[in-house]
Amino acid sequence: MAGAQERVLRRRIGSVGNTKKITRAMELISATRVTKAQQRAREARPYATEITKVIQDLSAQGTSVDHPLLRQNEDPKVVGVVVLASDRGLAGAYNASVIRAAEREVQAARSEGREYRLVCIGKKSSSYFRFRGYTIDAEFEGISDTPVYSNAREVAGKVAAMFLSEGVERIMLAYTEFVSLGTQKPRVRRFLPLQPSEAIAAAGDAQARAGFEFEPDAAGVLEALLPRYVESRLFSALLDAAASEHASRQRAMKSATDNAEDMILRLTRKMNQVRQDAITTEISEIISGAEALSDDQDDEGDTAHHLAAQHLSFEHVAHEHFNHPTHR
Repeated sequence: MAGAQERVLRRRIGSVGNTKKITRAMELISATRVTKAQQRAREARPYATEITKVIQDLSAQGTSVDHPLLRQNEDPKVVGVVVLASDRGLAGAYNASVIRAAEREVQAARSEGREYRLVCIGKKSSSYFRFRGYTIDAEFEGISDTPVYSNAREVAGKVAAMFLSEGVERIMLAYTEFVSLGTQKPRVRRFLPLQPSEAIAAAGDAQARAGFEFEPDAAGVLEALLPRYVESRLFSALLDAAASEHASRQRAMKSATDNAEDMILRLTRKMNQVRQDAITTEISEIISGAEALSDDQDDEGDTAHHLAAQHLSFEHVAHEHFNHPTHR
């Protein structure tokens, strides 16, 4: 029985050890990817900074900002929600946190009597909302792990089309902001319409760069730049989400690896205890058997001695009987 239990424990230790190898490998891969994602975010930041500065210059020259992407509607009837999740799991609470934040936004819109339009980026978000009966207007997969600018352009084109020509009056973006390797925060922010304070700095901050000449004219440049600005904002969110995903997965896999090590230690101790108990039992059985054998030998010796004594006594009686005077 102990041998069978030991074999079961040994198999469990081997299984947990194999799982530990997988989680350790995933931890190392995620560590590499999060570093690359941070680097890509840093490399993309100058573009977003410069395009914002150009818009500031346009503002400093008095360019009109009456653009469809800037038109505000304080009481929208249709609200769009864009969710940035991942295609894969095993990333701790990364997907669940941002999906819950997006779902709260959808439920808030419905409770206020507004319609909602849902755009899901990542398999995890689309499968979640589809399973719960939500209507999904657009899905994008295969871009969450390593997003490129063309992905941002594709998604931004769909979102802008919803805002400009499909009746959506406000679009919210739910994504995960990368703060540090240990901290990632789900955020829900207004994506469209662009708020002037976001797209255009105060005139006093822009005066220092004013004086540029724009061809064909400033209004035409603004017309072309605002869609690019939307794309750059979405691309920044995609990069933040990718870095957050890899950081969350690295942390989750490290925790899984540590738990596997603890489980292997506990199972090894239990197996050693079972083995020790089995050895102790065997030794006890051997000792008991030896004692029983010794007792049997002692009993046999006593019996032989008793029989010998009886035999001698019988011989003595017989001798006395035959040597008695009456038998002579």
